[in-house]
Amino acid sequence: MSESYRNDIFKYVKKQYGTTPEYLWRRYPNYAVLRRSDNNKWYGVVMDVPRSKLGLSGVESVDILNVKCDAGLYDFLRGASGFLRGYHMGGNWISILLDGTVKPSQIYALIDKSYELVWKGKHKVKMH
Repeated sequence: MSESYRNDIFKYVKKQYGTTPEYLWRRYPNYAVLRRSDNNKWYGVVMDVPRSKLGLSGVESVDILNVKCDAGLYDFLRGASGFLRGYHMGGNWISILLDGTVKPSQIYALIDKSYELVWKGKHKVKMH
């Protein structure tokens, strides 16, 4: 997908969650973190990564989006076209190729799920 698709993701998260991408690394100026404003947890990272580092053919960079997903969905998606093990992320994070392989509606649904997952279990009510 083109650079404009990256921007479509940023427009979606701004409208849906009020998220503005954060560029945290001088060395990686195109890496953008998507973070919840209520608990500061990351729910997505957009990166441009050389295809060879992802185990793909070619040397050019491709945009990817890392999102958190639950274990069952992770196991299901990991082998599907357009999905890879989360690049530089532990646990149940998955990388989505932003090259047109995955439909925007699927990407937005996975962003929504990731946003929800990074909230769950983080704020427990204390019983006195």
